[in-house]
Parts: sequence; C-alpha cells; structure tokens
Amino acid sequence: MASFLSKVTVNGEIISAEAIADEAQNHPAPKSKPGLAWTAAARALAIRALLLQEARRRGLEPDPQEVSEGKIETTDEALVRQVVDLAVEPGVPTDAEVLAAYEEAPDRWRAPTLYEAAHILLPVRPDDPVGLTTAQAQAEALLVEIRRNPRAFDTLARENSACSSREAGGRLGQLISGDTVPEFEAAMDALIEGAISELPILSRYGLHIIRLDARAEGAVLPFEAAAPSVRDMLEKAAWANAARDFVAELVAGAEVTGVRLKAA
Repeated sequence: MASFLSKVTVNGEIISAEAIADEAQNHPAPKSKPGLAWTAAARALAIRALLLQEARRRGLEPDPQEVSEGKIETTDEALVRQVVDLAVEPGVPTDAEVLAAYEEAPDRWRAPTLYEAAHILLPVRPDDPVGLTTAQAQAEALLVEIRRNPRAFDTLARENSACSSREAGGRLGQLISGDTVPEFEAAMDALIEGAISELPILSRYGLHIIRLDARAEGAVLPFEAAAPSVRDMLEKAAWANAARDFVAELVAGAEVTGVRLKAA
C-alpha cells in the first residue's frame, strides 16, 4: 500500500496530501486504521481527476445544474456528470429479462409491510458522546422499569418521550415500510408482536425504546404490479455496471502513482 499521507499523481496531475487528508473526512474508518480512510480518499480523488481529464479531453464546457433547492453544482461536479452522461450507455432490459428477474425471487417484490408500534424517544445527536452517554443511561433505566412492568410503557412515554406521540403513550399509529428511518424499521422487523426492544435503538433523532404492537407483512405482488420496480432495479444495475466499466477503461489507460486503482 502507498505510504500514508504521500501525494498522488494522475497522468502527471498532482493530488496533494493535504487535499487527500481533507477528503478523508468523508470516508469513515476505524480510528485504529486511519490509512483506510486515506486510501479511500486518494482513490476517490484520483478517479475524479480521471473523469475531469476526460471531460477536458472531450472539450466539454461546464453546465452546472440545480441538484436540490438552492444548491447548484460546482464546475467540477457539472463536468463529472456531463462526461459520465455522455460516456455511459447502459443496455435497456428486455421484457424477458424483467420477467426472469421477477421469477428468480418473486418473494422480493411485496406490498409494503404494515406496522403498529410505539416508542419512547430520547433526543441526542449520534456525534455527541457526552449526550449519548447520558441518554443511554436514561434509556437503560427506563428499560428496567418497563421490563418490571410492561404496562408502564404508556406512562413512561408520556413523561419522557420527546416525540409528539407521547400524548398517545408513544403510539405511532399505523406505519408502512419506508415511513421510518432504516434503523427503526430494522428494529421493528426484528421484534415479535408485543415485544419491546431489549436495547435502545440509535437513529439520527436519538435513542428509541420500541414496542411492536402488530405487523402484517405485505403480500407478494403479481408480476404486472411489480414489473416497473423490477425494470427500475435492472436499469440502475445496468447503469452502475456501465459506469464501472467506463472508469475501469480510464484507469487502464492512465499513469497513476501513490495509490492503486485496479481494485477500486
């Protein structure tokens, strides 16, 4: 592996160690292995450099677009998007391929699961270690009370939850797949009806103590209903494969030092 905090060159263009260190903040890695974040950042910047070089080779002029309300692409972001749009030509899945993908795993294509659940929310930012420790201790104390007397959930939710559902004893009403953040939904899927999470569940909103009151798994959708979703999945996969092949071609024809891109 390249030496930690060394510079990288892409076809003679230098990517400084400082730029890589800045980018490394966007690539989580264990504190004991900071080199993993550095390597991921170096690869990301090297591939970005290859794409920008290709955009310039093609004589593209940046045409920044609005990517969300009030946020416009940078010049480099626009060029990367434009060159990828021009170069990547994924195949279009045929009707037969869509049917084959559905028939391979029809159980994958279901109507949304319905849930009835209640929770107690203790607000804390995941990146606040002091607040998280305090909230964790409070959650564990609440869980002790709930295990001793499950009927106390309603009262404890009214007294402690930071969610507006506290007025209903923490009850969230009927939910469907996708209504909650992924970690909350995963916790509901792991519970049997009537059970309460053994540990508090951390999300971007804080710590949750979750009770699952009911769950009704959605029925398998007939092919006609699932076909648009299956086709969309295949189109996204085709685009990802084509984009990967395009980048691989750029890497194969490039002279890169300081980081290995072959396995990126």
